[in-house]
Amino acid sequence: MPTKALNRGMKLSLMIVTLFITSVSVIADAQEAPTIFGDVTIGPQFSPDPLTVRGMSGGSVSGNEIAGRTETATGPCTGFVDETPDHTLVLTSKFDYLKLQVQSPEDTTMIVKGPGGTWCNDDFDNKNAGIVGEWLAGTYQIWVGSYDKGKYLPYTLQMTEVK
Repeated sequence: MPTKALNRGMKLSLMIVTLFITSVSVIADAQEAPTIFGDVTIGPQFSPDPLTVRGMSGGSVSGNEIAGRTETATGPCTGFVDETPDHTLVLTSKFDYLKLQVQSPEDTTMIVKGPGGTWCNDDFDNKNAGIVGEWLAGTYQIWVGSYDKGKYLPYTLQMTEVK
């Protein structure tokens, strides 16, 4: 009996150590990879630049329904998105220049709602959506969409002050 108890104790200890090592490894990887569906708060001269967050584009709600229009000065309000925004961006100060750009292997769209209005885009850089310009301080909601209803695709969203 004591041998069985010792073996069980050793197995349990080995499982705990393995679980701990796996947890530390996952935490380290998460710190290196961009946040998925992350909310961001930045001010001018933020670091790192570019700042990147990840997500899954798409949803079942029409982009023009979220935007409340079919077109803005920055582009058409197309595609399909989720009801809730993918990201919230808080700008602590006004930016004279800020670029948000989606990078995805598939065609994406973007809707941004914030101080001063709503902006949409499609095909900023080939098939990737993006919005660039002067941004007021405040909170912005960001949706990244796909063209096929219910089709979800991976993307990264880069924010940069570099022209």
